[in-house]
Amino acid sequence: MTQEAFADCINRIKNKDRSGLKDIYDEYLGYIYTIIYGIVNQKENAEDVTQEFFVKLYNMAENMELKDSHKTFLATIARNMAIDFVRKNSRSVMVDDFVEQGIEPVSEDKVEDKVIGDMTVTEALATLSDNERIVVSMKILSDMTFNEISDALKIPMGTVTWRYREAIKKLRRLGYE
Repeated sequence: MTQEAFADCINRIKNKDRSGLKDIYDEYLGYIYTIIYGIVNQKENAEDVTQEFFVKLYNMAENMELKDSHKTFLATIARNMAIDFVRKNSRSVMVDDFVEQGIEPVSEDKVEDKVIGDMTVTEALATLSDNERIVVSMKILSDMTFNEISDALKIPMGTVTWRYREAIKKLRRLGYE
């Protein structure tokens, strides 16, 4: 979707025409879901946050003035909503649940020692740090450039490329190309 087409959709939303939101939803559902899933790392929660994203976009359209890339703008909102969700639903609660069930969480240091077997992509991505997983998701699954990722995450592009390279090294050690 071009910047002009996106602006037209926002204007339709401002005029209470929901078709503008539908067009944005149709175009960016997968993109937004991928960004959010890369952070929350759980399907059901990613679906919930994605739906909340589009409600928030509809509600904030009235005051929206786009100056930069709308794609980066959308990615930033999605990222921030996902991070807020993770903060509200602390990972420590999940670790406690695993321990109660007799499942010992694998620390990042032990990942290298882990026996490499048949891993799904999801399991392989789970071995990455949160920051690495976010960058890989945005680069590969959302097809964003390093520049767009840098803008969306508000970190230097060198940091983005370093995290990406480190993540790819880890995935290659696990047998993924």
